[in-house]
Amino acid sequence: MYTFLGITLVLALLLTINATATMLSAGFGRLFKPLLWKCSARTRAEILFVMRIGPPVLAIIAIVAFMIPSYVAYEPHATDESVSWKLGTLAALSAVGVSLAIWRGLRSWLATRSLLRDWLAASTRIELDATNVPTYILDHSFPIIAVVGAFRPRLFIANHVFESLSEEELAAAITHEYGHLAARDNFKRSVMRVSRAALLLIPCGRSLDRAWSDASESAADEYAAQKSSLVALNLASALVRIARMIPKGQQQNMPAAVSAFLNEDTPGVKVRVRRLVELAATDPHLLVSNASIVRFTPWFVLALTVAVGIAIESRPQVLAGVHHLVEQVVVVLS
Repeated sequence: MYTFLGITLVLALLLTINATATMLSAGFGRLFKPLLWKCSARTRAEILFVMRIGPPVLAIIAIVAFMIPSYVAYEPHATDESVSWKLGTLAALSAVGVSLAIWRGLRSWLATRSLLRDWLAASTRIELDATNVPTYILDHSFPIIAVVGAFRPRLFIANHVFESLSEEELAAAITHEYGHLAARDNFKRSVMRVSRAALLLIPCGRSLDRAWSDASESAADEYAAQKSSLVALNLASALVRIARMIPKGQQQNMPAAVSAFLNEDTPGVKVRVRRLVELAATDPHLLVSNASIVRFTPWFVLALTVAVGIAIESRPQVLAGVHHLVEQVVVVLS
């Protein structure tokens, strides 16, 4: 019963802390939305990503650094406490959520590997002066420009896109993809999808996911526009050309570790084109992202929280207090 109770508590608290923290994070995201929109897209994307992955990180730290050590140190092995149906149900839901997260991560990895294998078989490698990432011309009906892979990225360009775009438009589109590479968006998207699966059916954080997706796309556009006003206009032109190439009624679903140049509907394209025209009319020197100290403040806060937690978790009075709190949770769920 000692081991079973401990595992049950770990699973139940993991889901509870993660879901609660994510709901609070999503609430703060809505509350401070006007303030976030005053930041550059890159800064906004960084803040939203930390707000999204912060809750599961804090949940894991709370379990590993506090709950488990306090349970081992203060829970008697001959405990007479039993697992109530409430606690058992919560733990079961958490176990399903963790299993789904693991499966979703594995499935995404397998899907990316399968996609990469198929695309490599249908493509020819080329050398472009505009990129030092392995680049391939792909025989595909969909107008694809995409970076595949979170750690060993490869750039794929559909043959009819390569032939239709001008040299300047193609260079601008590749620069946009470099914006995703610089921000490691493929990796971030994969992490967010896995952590969302751990929440099971609780719709927490989806608003943050959507907001991050929009911000990361805008950030890549801004990354390209920072090169020059002409690059911004060429990127807008490339967006319009590629949008017109999409077969009617056809969509291209991509794994999380893929950044596609165009994965939005036409209204989304119109918004991006309008924004790029505005960026083209702005001095490129004014488009530089917010200072690093602003952009990385959320990372600093998260790291500081983790560091403080690790620093105090070994104190006996802290672990005793955590164990008392867990005991109260067991009583409430009895």
